[in-house]
Amino acid sequence: MNQAWMIEAWGVENLKLESVEPEEVQPGQVRVEIKATSLNYRDLLMVRGHYNPRQPLPLVPCSDAAGVVVETSEGASWKVGDRVMPAFAQTWQSGRLKREHLKSTLGGPLQGTLTQSRVFDSHGLVAIPDGLGFEAAATLGCAPLTAWNALIAHGGLRPGETVLVQGTGGVSIFALQLAHAMGARVAVTSSDDAKLERARELGAEYTINYRTTPEWGREARKWCPEGVDHIIEVGGAGTLAQSLRAVAAGGNIYVIGVLSHDGSLPAFDPTPLLMNNIRMQGIFVGPKAEFEALSAAVSALNLEPVISDRFGFDEAPRAFEHLATGNHFGKIVVSD
Repeated sequence: MNQAWMIEAWGVENLKLESVEPEEVQPGQVRVEIKATSLNYRDLLMVRGHYNPRQPLPLVPCSDAAGVVVETSEGASWKVGDRVMPAFAQTWQSGRLKREHLKSTLGGPLQGTLTQSRVFDSHGLVAIPDGLGFEAAATLGCAPLTAWNALIAHGGLRPGETVLVQGTGGVSIFALQLAHAMGARVAVTSSDDAKLERARELGAEYTINYRTTPEWGREARKWCPEGVDHIIEVGGAGTLAQSLRAVAAGGNIYVIGVLSHDGSLPAFDPTPLLMNNIRMQGIFVGPKAEFEALSAAVSALNLEPVISDRFGFDEAPRAFEHLATGNHFGKIVVSD
């Protein structure tokens, strides 16, 4: 029997560890023994019923994972022993996002990765970078890929350019690591001075405490008077006005999260976008082709994703509770 965490009703308190029959491996598929899973904010929203209240239950949550192939089939492109990571949107291989790809995302609507093993189509997997352990690899599928898709695939980040990242969650911390490794200058915002100090240790050149400096958009201009070239916007409606103050003319704002969204929608004035030729791009993780490019870059740049906290497989509800506090710095991992 296979053990899996199931959402049987909305709420972290309703997560149940269940024994389920292993899936049969069909032609073109492989069975993966999952060694580690990492949590994303989307996973917490899904567990709480806030992401898609119409999602059919029961559901295995989570989409990030890393493991080893333990069974193959005719037509499969992997062999037993291969170390692999699943792509978030299983059918999004390359090119622009289409509505049909949204039906193939793990952890809703498809069953997710918070399980001991799972069957995947061969095309839905990517090789783990050489030298990277299962826990670190389990973080790459969503947060780092989102940062890569924003800064590299869409932004074409170049050495010497400036990047501002909001907060110290998984997307922002990997964006800091990636931009620093690419030769860019990076600023970080947070409400926690201790986290800002850790960000400096990772290469941040400038830090801003947005609690003590709520007008952080103007503060960013002290660091970069012409404005910031690239902004990782994870706050949403509550932080967008400050991002518009901080961004350079002709700069880029990558809209990735809605962490500051409280249910209200403040009035939005598009004038700064028009008058300053600003590009505001929504980022929805990325296709498999970019995941493969990210994997290669992780090896080439010797990047090691930052893991904030580790929990055992039987401690998964505690991992979600910790994610909800916002006290983490980087990624939260669940593994045996």
